[in-house]
Amino acid sequence: MVRWWRFLAVALGAVSGVTGLAYGLFTRQSRRARVVIGVPDAPPPRADGVYGEGDGKPVRFAVVGDSMAAGLGVDDPAELPGVLLATGLAEELERPVRLETYAISGSTTRDLSAQVDRVVADPPQLCLVIIGANDVTTRVPVGVSAALLGVQVRRLREAGVGVVVGTCPDLGSIEPIAQPLRSVAREWSLRLARAQRREVLAAGGVPVALGDLLGREFVARRDFFSRDRFHPSAAGYEAATSVLLAPLVGVLRHEWWPR
Repeated sequence: MVRWWRFLAVALGAVSGVTGLAYGLFTRQSRRARVVIGVPDAPPPRADGVYGEGDGKPVRFAVVGDSMAAGLGVDDPAELPGVLLATGLAEELERPVRLETYAISGSTTRDLSAQVDRVVADPPQLCLVIIGANDVTTRVPVGVSAALLGVQVRRLREAGVGVVVGTCPDLGSIEPIAQPLRSVAREWSLRLARAQRREVLAAGGVPVALGDLLGREFVARRDFFSRDRFHPSAAGYEAATSVLLAPLVGVLRHEWWPR
């Protein structure tokens, strides 16, 4: 569940000169967003396994991170981002791909270490990380969050795993967050994404700026959101995977690395 009351404290701290009237406005907006978004009915479906056809041993592809990495918001396993990407990788590589999902809804960057522990215990060839939205809503400082991500990316790289990171999405595209709280959410999430990019590059991973690439589309296309109006729908995940597939393929082919 998104911790809107904690995010309210962040928002109030980020905006100077907050009056009693403004405090009341932020409080009402935070309460409304919390009620509208609510609590997910169930965790996302699991669909780990081998996708695609072709010769050779399957390429192992791990997914770690938060609810967006896990695919919360869809009911059909075929619409999960991990499945979409595993299928796309198999088609591009003409080899089967084994999907291994470790992502857990609600995770912050502080929770990544346990997920990465499981990945590096038996390293795959490739790992996708999507993380950051819950760091914003739970008051993890931008610098701390980004540095923690860099540590985990470095661990994966040292284990010989190719790493692509989808940085924090643009939380300003979420309709239940009213203005001016939405503007604060946008600024905070985009600042985190920029800091994540620097840390990921320094650690040897490949960052993909989901907020910059998809933020306007998510604002324009309300069908990109699921019933809770917070997590992506099948169409939203398809859009996200469309910008993640090429870097993943490039990393596997050793064509897409930081310079």
